[in-house]
Amino acid sequence: MRTAPIAVMATSLAVANAAGLIRDSIPTNVDGAKYNKPNAGPPGAWFSGASSLPASRIAAAAAKMTKTPKDATYILSDGNSKKATIHSDWANLSKGAAYAFVADMDVDCDGIDHACKGNPDGETHTDFGALAAYEVPWAVIPSKFASGHTKELAGNNVVAVICNGKIFYGVFGDTDGDTPETIGEASWLLANTCFPSEGLNGNNGHVPADVTYIFFTGDGSVLPSSAIGENYLTNFNALKTLGDKLVGDLVSSLGL
Repeated sequence: MRTAPIAVMATSLAVANAAGLIRDSIPTNVDGAKYNKPNAGPPGAWFSGASSLPASRIAAAAAKMTKTPKDATYILSDGNSKKATIHSDWANLSKGAAYAFVADMDVDCDGIDHACKGNPDGETHTDFGALAAYEVPWAVIPSKFASGHTKELAGNNVVAVICNGKIFYGVFGDTDGDTPETIGEASWLLANTCFPSEGLNGNNGHVPADVTYIFFTGDGSVLPSSAIGENYLTNFNALKTLGDKLVGDLVSSLGL
């Protein structure tokens, strides 16, 4: 079979992307159970940010945020004195409002995949259901912070994570209620999509604090129940579309 020249293929890809055909290929009705496997979860392309979004500039802006009295600081892990602060600098933006922080990335396997590798004490539920860690990209925030911001963070809010220079989307799916509460945690799928070569699991996280987490706030940031259920994310197109919109709004508000 003859193969088209690389230049022709690249042109065709660009045309398809401009026409919205690539976005349209992202599924809207996934059978989540078929992807609920540690090594065969949904592909990152289904929940990655548009290549036109300035990931590095957003991460740099988040890194420059300064602590205010409204902010909250948590340790990265039990026994680790390093800390990360949830910043409110972007909380009152008219578009793209969010809480943001920079931290490491540990693996959360609560929910129906609570018995994942390295996770002997996982819980059978997550805060807004019993999500599948292998199938749903989600991020975690400390329980105390979440309980104090239920109006802005009602659950299933879109979260943008910047890791390895790329943007991926997930939802606010769980909280950390350990003693002490820690920060910097994501589902198996999201963590292993960010760092596919590190063999991350329930007892092996990404140690450097170089991941940017952006939790979008308000009703307009919540993924509807038609897109995410008790266990699975079914409409990845809805997640990516809303994620791109919210990040685009944030970029516009920050003048990036």
